[in-house]
Amino acid sequence: MTGIDSDEHSGQASFVPGPAAAGGTPRKRLDSDSSGGSAETGFRSRPKKSQLERDPGMPASTWRLRSDAWEYLKFAIKRLAISGGDFSMIAADGEVWRSLRSLKTIELYWGGFGQRYVEDIAELLSNGEFDKAHDMITRAVNRLRGTTVPDVTEDDHLTEDERAEHKDRQDSRPRFEVLIVDETTEGGRDELHTDLLKLRHASDQFIYDYVIVPTADDAVAAALTNPNLLACVIRPGFTDRTRQVLSRDLRSAVELAHQGTTDSPTMPMSPLNSVRRVLRLADTLAGLRPELDLYLMAGAHIESLAGALTHRFRRVFRREDQFELHLSLLRRVQHLYDTPFFTAIREHARRPAGVFHALPVSRGGSVVGSKWISDFVDFYGLNLLLAETSATSGELDSLLAPVGTIKKAQSLAARAFGAKRTYFVTNGTSTANKIVHQAIVSPDEVVMVDRNCHKSHHHALMLTGARTAYLEAYPLNDVAFYGAVPLNRIKQLLLDYRAAGRLDEVRMITLTNCTFDGIVYDPEKVMAECLAIKPDLVFLWDEAWFAFARFHPVTRKRTAMVAAERLEDTLATDAHASAYREQQKRLYDPETGAPAPDEVWLEEDLLPPPDATIRVYATQSTHKTLTALRQGSMIHVYDQEFSSGAEEAFHEAYMTHTSTSPNYQILASLDLGRRQVEMEGFALVQKQLDLAMSLSSAIARHPLLKKTFKVLTAADLIPEEYRVTDRTMPLRDGLSTMWDAWARDEFVVDPSRITVEISGTGVDGDTFKHEHLMDRYGIQVNKTSRNTVLFMTNIGTSRSAVAYLIEVLVKLAGMFNDPHELRNEDALTEPAAVMPPLPDFSAFAPDYAAEVPADDPSKQLPDGDLRTAYYAGLRRQNIEYVLPHELRRRVEGGEKPVSAGFVTPYPPGFPVLVPGQVITAEVLDFMSALDTREIHGYDSRLGYRVILKEVLES
Repeated sequence: MTGIDSDEHSGQASFVPGPAAAGGTPRKRLDSDSSGGSAETGFRSRPKKSQLERDPGMPASTWRLRSDAWEYLKFAIKRLAISGGDFSMIAADGEVWRSLRSLKTIELYWGGFGQRYVEDIAELLSNGEFDKAHDMITRAVNRLRGTTVPDVTEDDHLTEDERAEHKDRQDSRPRFEVLIVDETTEGGRDELHTDLLKLRHASDQFIYDYVIVPTADDAVAAALTNPNLLACVIRPGFTDRTRQVLSRDLRSAVELAHQGTTDSPTMPMSPLNSVRRVLRLADTLAGLRPELDLYLMAGAHIESLAGALTHRFRRVFRREDQFELHLSLLRRVQHLYDTPFFTAIREHARRPAGVFHALPVSRGGSVVGSKWISDFVDFYGLNLLLAETSATSGELDSLLAPVGTIKKAQSLAARAFGAKRTYFVTNGTSTANKIVHQAIVSPDEVVMVDRNCHKSHHHALMLTGARTAYLEAYPLNDVAFYGAVPLNRIKQLLLDYRAAGRLDEVRMITLTNCTFDGIVYDPEKVMAECLAIKPDLVFLWDEAWFAFARFHPVTRKRTAMVAAERLEDTLATDAHASAYREQQKRLYDPETGAPAPDEVWLEEDLLPPPDATIRVYATQSTHKTLTALRQGSMIHVYDQEFSSGAEEAFHEAYMTHTSTSPNYQILASLDLGRRQVEMEGFALVQKQLDLAMSLSSAIARHPLLKKTFKVLTAADLIPEEYRVTDRTMPLRDGLSTMWDAWARDEFVVDPSRITVEISGTGVDGDTFKHEHLMDRYGIQVNKTSRNTVLFMTNIGTSRSAVAYLIEVLVKLAGMFNDPHELRNEDALTEPAAVMPPLPDFSAFAPDYAAEVPADDPSKQLPDGDLRTAYYAGLRRQNIEYVLPHELRRRVEGGEKPVSAGFVTPYPPGFPVLVPGQVITAEVLDFMSALDTREIHGYDSRLGYRVILKEVLES
């Protein structure tokens, strides 16, 4: 996210070099703000604007801009101090003043230093006191690095606040920041900080600092830029508009945040306009950062305000109740910090016990005394064995029937992810998907599912006996993978079932959000329009790769749980009910009651009926994008019918697929992972996205890299008809541009996923992944296609890792562009690089397909019976193995061979064939062009497993 413009408006809060180089006495100048305040005289010259502006194609998020600015100042001023330079050297260095001017605004939104600290540094530099300025800058850098500095001595000329800050940095307790919105004076801010120091006690578990801003705009800007905030205290005296010089991007993001908030229907109609402004700001902040706890600190009429504002604020205080606020802040963060199951298993490991149960490794019993496997303990450590147990009693609880610590841990996870209920899964999202399918779907009910989804959904459909209606995603033939399923295709299929009189059979829609390659749906819009056609549909969103999205203000909007909550709120409003009634007049003939033609339904943005049922499930691979051990996953539930009947079916499915011996280390890691994202998720996700932009920008700009590689953008991955906005990499242009695209486009691209087209290397994706990236340089990537490699950043990615990857790509690009470099004989040539089109799902064979309508065979619906075909294909007497060339001969001869099982190549990672599917020439063409090392369900020695014609004809 772009943070601060270097020179948005002349004459506002500027730091510019002055006449010291000419022998004058430089002084600090604070220009007048927009309110017309007076300014001191001071610097008269300023660097040219071109020197001050950052490269518009390479925006930095505020965390990085802040860090880099302080680091640069430390380097530049140290160099100046050592060389004995004079002010003219600074006057010539536009980067110093640009950094100071950026920090002047940035530090308003962060705790620890503040704007006056930056002003004092500028004053010291202006006076040529470089050593003192360098000391102040060093304190800031050490604070950001989290390093310890030598003790302060009496000779150090520090203020009381600076000494307290120095002492804080030597304290290892976790720290957070609290936003206070109040247009107070500078003296008032100092008084608040002094009061805070008096409230602190050595026994407090946490340390916090205040970030004090005067306006609603500044509060929103702080929420967007400072991930250290965990609470906000609003005092009604604030004003609306900021007087800070914000970047165009940040200013636009603030405006977008305000636009998303309207007066609450429960807002009291008070003559005090400040009450309405307070609630609007509270709603805006809650929408941006739901993890922030909001408090109101008021004076008069506190008793009447308390009852009216409880829907948004955790507590209402009088101004003199500072200590109660202090205790409330610490207590609430303690709730966020609590990890009940991890704490329980850690205590269990520390307590003496006698094991007369399963698990010889428990307490290290079978390992510690062994002469042959003592390296087990050496490698993993004794704590792993001390925490290993089969006990489910006491504080450890049972995953299958939790009543204590696991139940509480799951409740905390539900709060963090915005769900009504959350369930931990210790054997991966493949199992989580099967649990939801079994809980919701009965045999012969229809499930509409993206054919490009993970294989676990196909297997789940086979297990449940559901009739599978495959949805086709749009193909990306040039890169050999699929995108996502357009909404109109989903609506059309629902309308087809309605026309056939079978809409009541359609039970659930399953989609992948986001896809492996980063294509993200708009779940709220998809669910709203589908519910308009069938109001009791259930939705399963496979968010295996999207768990992180909850913890960023923009990506959060496209998660299943947020979409479910927003839909529930929308359906309860009078405005929605009125709009729904008006639309119904257009969708149904007023005389006959017959629905309008499908074209009308497809052109309208359909509105669901107010009494539609919100039934939404999301499965997430926590271990893939957040902190958890391998196979740690979660199921999030937002189902209005869960407590009234669905819960029992869910628990039966959960019992079916969940081990009676779950891994406690995985459960503990899920508990800890939840704590982490509630406390620092925004910071981690913002860094993840920013580093991805650094990588894509480096590839696009480096002359050798852009000659060899191409970063695929929204223009390459999403057809134009599904995009309203025209920016192909929105985040590269700033947060507000990304916000706009994610609010309006049907599909967007997850910016943390960088798909790189590698045809310029002359090798295929699999070779590039294994032989060049992994074997030569130890770089791991998850997915390739014939001519692409997918690089993913995550919350654990570091700037050093991105720099190393860029360095490796430059080396490889140099090698591939060296005319003397020997090429692999199997390298891609231009003709061979052209893949055949991705094959659509052909059809289920007649034995397993939906019945053909006698009146119009063209109206046959696509659903089929996976389970019957699957079990038919498992009986040896029903199948034969056919080699590819023979199978092609049969297809060309007019036969329609039928697959006896799943055939899943990696990549692309989804079943190209499923049981009961007719094998076509298009499928064989695609499979023959793949050179992947791994194909499940296909034996290269024997060929394809095909159901015998005699079985199909019997």
